[in-house]
Amino acid sequence: MDIRDLIRDIADFPKPGILFRDITTLLQDPQGLSYTIDCLHQKCIDAQFNPDYIVGIESRGFIFAPSLAYKLNAGFVPVRKAQKLPAPVHTVEYDLEYGKDKLQIHRDAFKPGSKVLIVDDLMATGGTAVAATELVAKAGGELIGLLFLIELTALGGRSHFQDVPVITLLEY
Repeated sequence: MDIRDLIRDIADFPKPGILFRDITTLLQDPQGLSYTIDCLHQKCIDAQFNPDYIVGIESRGFIFAPSLAYKLNAGFVPVRKAQKLPAPVHTVEYDLEYGKDKLQIHRDAFKPGSKVLIVDDLMATGGTAVAATELVAKAGGELIGLLFLIELTALGGRSHFQDVPVITLLEY
């Protein structure tokens, strides 16, 4: 199965000049979704990731991270946008193409020294992933890798992560 065939391209979204890789068509396909989760899981096995926790970045990271946590016998920890988590949090502000945003993680998300794998659907410039890595460090976790369904290689996000493996299923 070629996952790429299940991803729809939408021109000029969310603004003119952007070609958006829409994964909702992949998620709608039962075999495609199952195959994608299995492929992400296999990438973790191949990389010898043995995480204690999978961190999923809001919002599409929430689609893949819990399934991988289940398959890897790990816990799931959400990284959320500001004001969404109820307990005390660590906060990181980061730059977007059109402004700034904040991400948060619970202060007690995991025990210090826990091995953590960050999962999201897409890496572009890497700004969101960098913010998530900072949150993992603030919460006392040891980052062992980052896993993405899609990487937009021309935007250079991978360059932010020289000391940790970055694994993707698809490159555009």
